[in-house]
Amino acid sequence: MFRGFANVWTIVGLGRDLKRRTPLPLQVAGERVVLFRDGEGRACALVDRCPHRGVRLSLGKVEGGCLECPFHGWRFAGDGSNQLVPWNPDAKRERLGATPLPVRERGGLLWLYTAPGLAAPSEPDVPDVLQRDDLSLSSFTMPFAVHWTRVMENSLDWPHLPFVHRRTLRDALPYRPDSRLDIAWEDRSWGGRTSTTIDGVPQPITLDYRFPNTMHLHLPAGRRIFELLLTVLPVDDTTTHMIMVTVRDFLRSRLFDFYFGRGSRKIGGEDRAVIETSLPGEVPPASEERSVRTDEPTLRFRKLYRDRLMNSSAEEPDR
Repeated sequence: MFRGFANVWTIVGLGRDLKRRTPLPLQVAGERVVLFRDGEGRACALVDRCPHRGVRLSLGKVEGGCLECPFHGWRFAGDGSNQLVPWNPDAKRERLGATPLPVRERGGLLWLYTAPGLAAPSEPDVPDVLQRDDLSLSSFTMPFAVHWTRVMENSLDWPHLPFVHRRTLRDALPYRPDSRLDIAWEDRSWGGRTSTTIDGVPQPITLDYRFPNTMHLHLPAGRRIFELLLTVLPVDDTTTHMIMVTVRDFLRSRLFDFYFGRGSRKIGGEDRAVIETSLPGEVPPASEERSVRTDEPTLRFRKLYRDRLMNSSAEEPDR
């Protein structure tokens, strides 16, 4: 299960998007997943496959804090246990459960652990800024027709900004033909932090890579907070969802979410037009492409991916 992306925590969306009575279907690294809220309002996650006849549980409904299969009405609690088998009061329900997945709601976000079971060996590493309760979050999701690793490394790539984003982010990294860009990488427990200088002058933007699939951009906003979390969610080998989450302590009305979404859509579209042409679709070994000094952040990502994720998988639960 979750081949190439197993045993890690990933952001999958905003907590407010998971409603009380409506299942939320997802696909992560080739696996169908469904999220729902139990009777206490807690976020729960199951493999989106009924153990009876394999249909999507997400096509069903939430009843009494359980997820009801649309086919034969079997009901499953948040821990996957079977709570009802219609027409069969003598059924051995302890053997008829669905497969649960660890899920957490932290910092206004939904986090999924990519391995079956209720327990995870760790908790999600939530950025400090999300511990505050005076923030507004808005999100926008954009599909890419390419392997997730290409989208991830693009989000860590400084030098492309004045070229791919010449109409939107050109001033974020001022460029002249004779300029020298230096990128400093600092190892952190959660990944790495990058900062830049141009011709020796420090630039005001800091970029974090949070293993395995999130970029955290710290934007200058004076005494205000304005940050961007960009999570690159693998759907399958050739489809990726880029989830952009803006975090701010100003313009908190939901009305402004539209404007942030429109800007994110434009910037993401500029990236997509280029990234989807990458060959091969998955990032290759470093020796198969030509790299230079300013590629250090993307090369570090590639090494982490190949060392810790590329060959990973989670064991299928016993049936």
